[in-house]
Amino acid sequence: MSGAENETIIEVQGLRTAFGDNVIHDNLDLKVRRGEVIGIVGGSGTGKSVLLRTILGLKKPDAGKIKVFGIDFETLGDDERRKQEQRWGVLFQEGALFSALTVAENIQVPYREHLHMNGELMDELAGVKIAMVGLREGAASLYPSELSGGMKKRAGLARALAQDPEILFLDEPTAGLDPIGAASFDELINDLKKTLGLTVFMVTHDLDTLYATCDRIAVLAEQRVILIGTMKDMLASQHPWVRSYFHGPRARAAAPSTTT
Repeated sequence: MSGAENETIIEVQGLRTAFGDNVIHDNLDLKVRRGEVIGIVGGSGTGKSVLLRTILGLKKPDAGKIKVFGIDFETLGDDERRKQEQRWGVLFQEGALFSALTVAENIQVPYREHLHMNGELMDELAGVKIAMVGLREGAASLYPSELSGGMKKRAGLARALAQDPEILFLDEPTAGLDPIGAASFDELINDLKKTLGLTVFMVTHDLDTLYATCDRIAVLAEQRVILIGTMKDMLASQHPWVRSYFHGPRARAAAPSTTT
């Protein structure tokens, strides 16, 4: 790997998160490299989405440090923090689109909030993002209620990409999609990573997506990251949960064929 590819873009050290007496993470460490797609997996209740939200600053950690772009966001004032947050985009599981806004208007929300652009330029940029995520012509004027599940995901992704982020956070991006739609979305993520040089932090339970998109996978269990590595590392692990997950009945469909 080159120096740039080895650069740590997200670093979590000694993270502890809890809801009252319920401890979710304890002494969790994680490093994400610039330019990789990393998948976060784990059983129910292991705090995959909590980890994502904590990195984003939507939940305050109870202990530990989180650095993004080498910056401890806890040390920043509000203005500087907002400026840094513009360097990432987020796609939540349900797309989080504003129901009263069209697709184009949803994409334009960050432009209105942060950049104060004129309408013509915002329309042009929204059109670029719509095309980038593969939405059909005419989608710009549709409302979320008029979109299929797959189109909502793509519209949400277009908004996440509005400000040309360096990091893309995805929370269960293929949840609710049929196999064809999920495979198409996986292909889109791969294309965007290559063309835009994105770092992708993805929470997912979808084995097909892990095989198709991820450079590395981090497994959450026992309140921490118990294993991080390639799919080959996952398949070689003897940890009971990892073996059950990656060698279980559903894993056989996802695994590439070894027959000739």
